[in-house]
Amino acid sequence: MAREYFLNHSSIEFHFAQNNKDFVVDEVPLYEFSGDGEHLILKIRKRDLTTWEMISIIAKKLGIKDRDIGYAGMKDKNGMTMQYISVPRKLEAKLDNFDEKNISILSRTYHNNKIRLGHLKGNRFFIRLKKVNPTSASMISGAVEKIKEFGMPNFFGYQRFGSDGDNFEVGKKIVEDGLEIRDQSKKRLFVNAYQSHLFNEWLSERIKLSRLIEGFSIKELPKVFETLSLKFEHYEILKSQTHPFKLLIGDVMMHYPHGRAFILKNETDETEKVPKESNFNIELARFYKRDIVPSGILVGSRAMRSEKDASIYESPLWSFGEKLDGERRYAWIFPEDLSGKYREEEFWFELNFFLPRGSYATTLLEEIAKREII
Repeated sequence: MAREYFLNHSSIEFHFAQNNKDFVVDEVPLYEFSGDGEHLILKIRKRDLTTWEMISIIAKKLGIKDRDIGYAGMKDKNGMTMQYISVPRKLEAKLDNFDEKNISILSRTYHNNKIRLGHLKGNRFFIRLKKVNPTSASMISGAVEKIKEFGMPNFFGYQRFGSDGDNFEVGKKIVEDGLEIRDQSKKRLFVNAYQSHLFNEWLSERIKLSRLIEGFSIKELPKVFETLSLKFEHYEILKSQTHPFKLLIGDVMMHYPHGRAFILKNETDETEKVPKESNFNIELARFYKRDIVPSGILVGSRAMRSEKDASIYESPLWSFGEKLDGERRYAWIFPEDLSGKYREEEFWFELNFFLPRGSYATTLLEEIAKREII
């Protein structure tokens, strides 16, 4: 898929390698652990192992099944990653002399419940880019400042689509052509990849739309969109927005960084003697303040549907949407604590940042580089 980028600089060349010196991930738990309970909470540091490989090694050491170990999220194999797992507290003594290559236990505490998938706030990253000349470093710094100011699109990373990047094609055959897959876990993997692919396509189309809105005057927009067989209700609303991602009437907005979803409308309270500011402008201000963000759809029957102008980009997906569960996903996110430092003597550029769960560090790198990072 040809992904769209919201930044407008030319592509930047640098070298990025996921290894345990240049790619470091530190998981941030969703909540504080209680310090007491029947589950032992371990903070694990692993190198060059998948989460499943690490869990399998520890399970074998404890004499339990892999499924008896709780974890919040999957971490990359290539790199140094820190994450939390839970094991039955009664087995703690078996870890007293734990000595395994590429796995270290950094800390121990206790909690009442087993860690479940998704029980993380997000991840902190340290990434070192190499072979960065001064011109590229200046461009990277500029891109970092833009992302700090506006945030960034929340594309699914290449990791979502399998080692060959084509899992979504199998998922498409399952959903649209009725391809039978007996292994239900593999079937979910393929279908999820297809849903993610459609999300990325939708997000790319919305970024294209946003660039068109910025590139033409309010008088030109109706004719431009007419050539694309598009028609919107309020062109002045589109043109008045200063954020690079333009909201549409009927978008499904979500409270950020967590909370309920709702439809973005353009209404005033006619019961008031003095008309209030339109609902759209109020919610637009909340987007600028990072209280809410637009969401894209992982198509399925449980997902809230967009309306009016926004539905133009989602309605084609519903020919098969009822076959799946579905959900909404943040279309736009705001990396926290984002900073960059250029080490000119080594030609390195070092990045530090926090991303909410479900977001990809490689997506941020690709936005900066304006090219694929694999």
